[in-house]
Amino acid sequence: MALQIGDTAPDFEADTTQGRLRFHEWIGDSWCVLFSHPKNFTPVCTTELGYMAKLKPEFDKRNCKIIGLSVDPVEDHVRWSRDIAETTGHAPNYPMIGDADLRVAKLYGMIHPNATGSARERKAADNATVRNVFVIGPDKAIKLIIAYPMSTGRNFDEVLRVLDSLQLTARHKVATPVNWKQGEDVIIVPAVSDEEARQKFPEGWKAPKPYMRIVPQPMT
Repeated sequence: MALQIGDTAPDFEADTTQGRLRFHEWIGDSWCVLFSHPKNFTPVCTTELGYMAKLKPEFDKRNCKIIGLSVDPVEDHVRWSRDIAETTGHAPNYPMIGDADLRVAKLYGMIHPNATGSARERKAADNATVRNVFVIGPDKAIKLIIAYPMSTGRNFDEVLRVLDSLQLTARHKVATPVNWKQGEDVIIVPAVSDEEARQKFPEGWKAPKPYMRIVPQPMT
């Protein structure tokens, strides 16, 4: 069965560029972004890894850890990191999982369970489906899944925006409308009764429809 939002993120133990780790233990009480790559030394992924390193302080502010995965051994990740630093100006400053045996890619349903062959035998096209982003909460539940084609660089600013939305929901029981940005109005989630909403939002709300209760974004 494919992983779905709300499922527990599969736990695993693996070698990374920052040592061996057990995934759930490494996440701890943080949020986490796991993003995967089909092959090292590929152009689109090179740009992504560099940009994610640049953006990492923003994720740090949100108590969110970043971890990458590529279907190659850790020693190749180290060599690739030098290229990433040279071409983007930012070396990866987060762990990169070595997944030369495809074990984690299969665990997360990113590649066919019967896929075989060593990482060096396989080409990027063989691993084309290993282009996912998972946002995982402190409860180890999957909050977001996005899959990208190899030819399209990911929008990690959008991942950061979604993380902000998810954290607002976790803290304040609000949802965010289309194209929402930080500081804009939000929506009280339907699961919150009007009675509870009056306690949480004593200044009231705008309601163009009974099911659409709009309030300013809570800032704490």
